[in-house]
Amino acid sequence: MSKKDRSQRPPVPEALPAPAVDAHTHLDACGATSAEDVRAVLDRAESAGIGRVVTVADDIDAARWAAEASTWDSRVFAAAALHPTRAKDFTEADQRVLEDLVTRDRVVAVGETGLDYYWDFSPPQPQQEAFRWHIDLAKRCGKPLMIHDREAHQDILRILTEEGAPETVIFHCFSGDAEFARACVDRGFVLSFAGTATFRNAKDLREAAALVPVEQMLVETDAPFLTPHPFRGRPNEPYCVNYTLRDLAELRGVDLAELIVATTATAERVFALDPVIAA
Repeated sequence: MSKKDRSQRPPVPEALPAPAVDAHTHLDACGATSAEDVRAVLDRAESAGIGRVVTVADDIDAARWAAEASTWDSRVFAAAALHPTRAKDFTEADQRVLEDLVTRDRVVAVGETGLDYYWDFSPPQPQQEAFRWHIDLAKRCGKPLMIHDREAHQDILRILTEEGAPETVIFHCFSGDAEFARACVDRGFVLSFAGTATFRNAKDLREAAALVPVEQMLVETDAPFLTPHPFRGRPNEPYCVNYTLRDLAELRGVDLAELIVATTATAERVFALDPVIAA
């Protein structure tokens, strides 16, 4: 693939047979800054059958932007939190901002929070302290906890057990194997699969994606990152959930429309979204 090809978004695919939800994206990182930009991204998504998205923050400014962007377009919802890689700089002023943002109707989750032991931007201790604070926030506001878990599976489960998990826990961009997936499913957690689940060298992750009950399964892009196969390495956008759903349906040996309807129902339940009424 040429450098030019790698800089271009994948083609927008044929629309899905039923409306789907991108459960985790970053519209700001996709280049959206204005209401017009957001509308353009969502129009592309809708043309591929992706009718709604949750745009997610990774710092305080992004949290403010996500909450505001969710008011610009009825197809956009938001999640607000401080990313674990930024936890060493977490202040009480930041906490007050997040406590305000998560009360807003279109902010549907506390996230993304959790632990990231891959990068060394924040040591484990402040990450864990911030994670505990976000767990408490999710319980206080009654909204789902959206977890970022990178090379930290056991500490994530330990802290959730110690603090008491919120009613709804979502593992965004699930990265574990089948054994860890079963441990999460047994605890009632929801697992969200990104384009990484379509990578042909991700054998353990694909085994996990094959076994998760649809009632505990979401699909996401984490755009502009993690573009699904066969466009790995190119810029991602919410419409690419289309490719991931098609791949997962084949992997699981199920009808595409049934998988879309089921994962959309899961998204509507966990994020408290109104069901889409067919015309």
